[in-house]
Amino acid sequence: MPSLLALDTSSEASSVALWHQGQLLEETRLAPRQHAQLILPQIQALLAEAQLSMSDLDGLVFGRGPGSFTGLRIAAATTQGLALALDLPVLPISTLAAQAWQAHQDCYATRVISCLDARMDEIYWAVYQVQQGQLISLTEEQLSAPEALLVEPKMGEDWLVVGSGGIFEARFPALTRQAIQQVKSDVLPSAAAMLPLALQDWAAQRWCSAAEIEPTYLRNQVTHQPATQQPLHLPQG
Repeated sequence: MPSLLALDTSSEASSVALWHQGQLLEETRLAPRQHAQLILPQIQALLAEAQLSMSDLDGLVFGRGPGSFTGLRIAAATTQGLALALDLPVLPISTLAAQAWQAHQDCYATRVISCLDARMDEIYWAVYQVQQGQLISLTEEQLSAPEALLVEPKMGEDWLVVGSGGIFEARFPALTRQAIQQVKSDVLPSAAAMLPLALQDWAAQRWCSAAEIEPTYLRNQVTHQPATQQPLHLPQG
């Protein structure tokens, strides 16, 4: 098994996790606007706890976004610097996917709407389903007003909303609210939740070089054309 170091600073949390010989170590601190000062000492402390050095690592994992612009830049720059210095491959992981996987681990949820408060009266969101231990993305990652998160419910299907975007539940379309069983808006992206997804990517050799690191901002990619309110038809299973 590879030894992987993961970090995420996409939210209020500064989160670091380490996977080594089947063991998971993690440290997360709620420290808004202190990520740049905290992240390297956190990494050093975690490696010291595991009695490892940087040279013992096989790869690096980072939360690529979406999320806080400043936080994403800090995570990307820190990962890029370490990857260049150590000549390590990098595994970028979606923050929305990490939240969905955390919901699956904590609540055994198999149908998850993962969303983050994007400020400016908008949310980042994507829809996921867990099948045979794999997290399957049912939509692209999106940035929209809460009113545009439109999911068509099917009989017998319940969905868990996870992430800070859940505070806008009352503004979701009525069809979406009918599909929601529970909202957990206090969940944040974490480095620990990214590691299981990164291990799957590692096995499939889905990594990149330091030069290829690129955060996912979403807001930069948004066109200004009117959004259409069409229900999202999700596959059964």
